[in-house]
Amino acid sequence: MVRVTTSEERVARPAPDRRAALRSGIALAAGTLAAGCSAAGAVAHPAPPSAPAPPATGTTSTSTPTSPRTTPPAPTPRRFPAQPAVIAHGPRTRPQAALTFHGQGDPAIAKALLGEAEKNGARVTVLAVGTWLDEHPDIARRILDGGHDLGNHTLRHLDINAMSEADAVAEIQGCADRLKRLTGSIGTWFRPSRTPRASPLVERLARDAGYPHTLSYDVDSLDFTSPGAAAVTRNIMGEIRAGSIVSLHFGYADTVAALPAVLEELDRRGLRAVTTTELLS
Repeated sequence: MVRVTTSEERVARPAPDRRAALRSGIALAAGTLAAGCSAAGAVAHPAPPSAPAPPATGTTSTSTPTSPRTTPPAPTPRRFPAQPAVIAHGPRTRPQAALTFHGQGDPAIAKALLGEAEKNGARVTVLAVGTWLDEHPDIARRILDGGHDLGNHTLRHLDINAMSEADAVAEIQGCADRLKRLTGSIGTWFRPSRTPRASPLVERLARDAGYPHTLSYDVDSLDFTSPGAAAVTRNIMGEIRAGSIVSLHFGYADTVAALPAVLEELDRRGLRAVTTTELLS
């Protein structure tokens, strides 16, 4: 497994004061966040909210039934002929970058992050863990309805490069099946779990499952090490440039607190935060 250590020793500085009220409001929504997707294991999630109570019996509705809500078809994986099998960044010629999120953790925090991005005109890419989709099935449609990319980050977020072929197939296909059931598509992207780059075997298995490319990144926020919001912002902004793909995670307070400053600085530099699909199109 490849271990990225290039920026782990950075020293945090105090967070900037700009947009402090907004940043504090989002951080307050985070509450007490559990640890996320470090190598030690996956996050423990709260129980899904209970379903609404059924209507009282003995009453008859006279209203006209409404038609079922129609949803647009979910995008499917695309082949980008100019791109390699493993994509770590997009073209360096356009002022765009892609913020990509590991999809796991408290869904309320995920929705707050998505909403903050949307308020700023940004769109992101979410690579969802299959067990997270099992626990929070509504989140898949929420991501797509916001105009974001949704992809596959394996079923259980284990070290996929260290698995046997059969186990790796089960991890890729298990998440693909859940995405297909919830959205009608296996998702637009596959990113291997617990590694920045898939092994040749995992690359082949992902192609067999319907993903022409595997998605890597060239900027690691290191937010999963909980270095503080200022350090997360600094890690991103110190490395990002046109075409960059940034690795981030749902479920970490530092990420929640850093996002407003990251979006503000991207705007100041003239970089648009777009989906990975748009970055490569």
